[in-house]
Amino acid sequence: MTSYQAPVLHLVCGKIASGKSTLCAQLGAQDGAVVLSEDDWLAGLYGEQMTSLSDYVRCMGRLRGVIGPHIVALLRSGLTVVLDFQANTVESRAWMRGLVEEAGVDHLLHLLEVPDAVCIARLHARNAAGEHPFAASEAQFHQISGYFTAPSEEEGFQVLHHGAEG
Repeated sequence: MTSYQAPVLHLVCGKIASGKSTLCAQLGAQDGAVVLSEDDWLAGLYGEQMTSLSDYVRCMGRLRGVIGPHIVALLRSGLTVVLDFQANTVESRAWMRGLVEEAGVDHLLHLLEVPDAVCIARLHARNAAGEHPFAASEAQFHQISGYFTAPSEEEGFQVLHHGAEG
């Protein structure tokens, strides 16, 4: 006998190297879950074209325009989607909220609350390993972290808090 669960859109919010992709991989290991990774898509589609924050914003906007309807279709077909896209700004979360509403599914926003020092140490280790599609510098970590805005209650997300230990 097969049991079916309603699809859920999992979202992740956390600074660079806070563990978003690691958590998404764990969530994706659940039956019937599909992980979509912004970093993998951007690296595969735009790779060397992305040399600045403005390049990222431009390419990310194009990717979201194409992948958004696909995400909605996956959710409507009954699949749980783990969206390994940063939900670090009000604007990003508004786009994600639109996906949830259009698909008519439940969501869970995973907020990774990891101290900057831990993220930076992980970033150095990740860069040294060379396995991530983008190697951010410590200066880029600080620059990008300046745009980070934790979700507010007014945004209406169901939030699950995660600390540095996972």
